[in-house]
Amino acid sequence: MSQEIVLFSSEEHTNRARVSTFLRELADRLEQNAVVLRVGEREQTVDVPDDLVLEVELEKETKGEKVKYSLEVEIEWTEGGDARGPVTLG
Repeated sequence: MSQEIVLFSSEEHTNRARVSTFLRELADRLEQNAVVLRVGEREQTVDVPDDLVLEVELEKETKGEKVKYSLEVEIEWTEGGDARGPVTLG
């Protein structure tokens, strides 16, 4: 039986420019191997290995007349590693 523990979670309403800046900063931190996630007093540091799984998912959800889209980018790794094939941006 597996167990999932959420170490850090955050959600905010923002704009495209802020998201772009955040993703650029995250990319810089990933290249340096250490990512520090911080909201107020809460902080979580994680060392990210070279061997990763990158999951990209675009969803469309319709509820009545409302349509909601989500673009999810998830970076996963397992101690010991197990990466899959590449995804590219077009």
